[in-house]
Amino acid sequence: MLFNPAIEPSCSYCAKGTCLSDGNIICTKYGLIRPAQNCIKFVYAPRKRIPPRPPVLPEYNSKDFSID
Repeated sequence: MLFNPAIEPSCSYCAKGTCLSDGNIICTKYGLIRPAQNCIKFVYAPRKRIPPRPPVLPEYNSKDFSID
């Protein structure tokens, strides 16, 4: 869920952070940091977070749904 209030804080989707091309993040409070870090100043920015992909469903055919 994209707007889940129990999302674990991460600087990669904080409103105060900006992602750099090398994978690090520039924070307005702490400067250059790693994406896995978090702090007490975390402000959730839902548009920065990329939710996990849903699982791929297996292929089914008509025999799977028949009663023989």
